[in-house]
Amino acid sequence: MVRTVITPQKSTYPLAIPPHYIGKMVEVLIYSNDDFVEYKEPKKQKPSDFLGTLSVAEGEKFHQYVKQSREIIPCLPET
Repeated sequence: MVRTVITPQKSTYPLAIPPHYIGKMVEVLIYSNDDFVEYKEPKKQKPSDFLGTLSVAEGEKFHQYVKQSREIIPCLPET
């Protein structure tokens, strides 16, 4: 594998293919490092961090949905 980082000064760039890649399918990618956003690990959250994100009506509706889904799907017997 050959990887080179460049800062082009014009719209064309000469590309030399190493001899061991001749006759093989190769992939050429062009992208700017500015195109990528650095991944940041999300902070650990506690259930109390979500306090107030649902209205009372939404909370009741969600609770009913969970209750109903638990009645539909039978639980496996404990071993």
